[in-house]
Amino acid sequence: MVKPEWGTRRVCYKCSVRFYDLLKEPPVCPKCGADQTKAPAKHSSSPARKIKAAIPDEEADDIAALPGDSEEIEEIGLDELEAEELPEDDA
Repeated sequence: MVKPEWGTRRVCYKCSVRFYDLLKEPPVCPKCGADQTKAPAKHSSSPARKIKAAIPDEEADDIAALPGDSEEIEEIGLDELEAEELPEDDA
């Protein structure tokens, strides 16, 4: 149960320790002493968003409709492989 007097839960940008700021200004990491107001700016877009944005909508629809994506993949054991498919030992 989180108590309001603990303040906001934070993660230190330098040492990654989790802590509550105890409503102190400025919030300071109890482990390394880093001032959390001086944290570097977070990147707003993830690589997945950049890739998705790089593909036009028409192509994205074509990619999503590729055949075989919805079919189940059949697993094949090694004992089911034919002898000619196995690599030969040159020893």
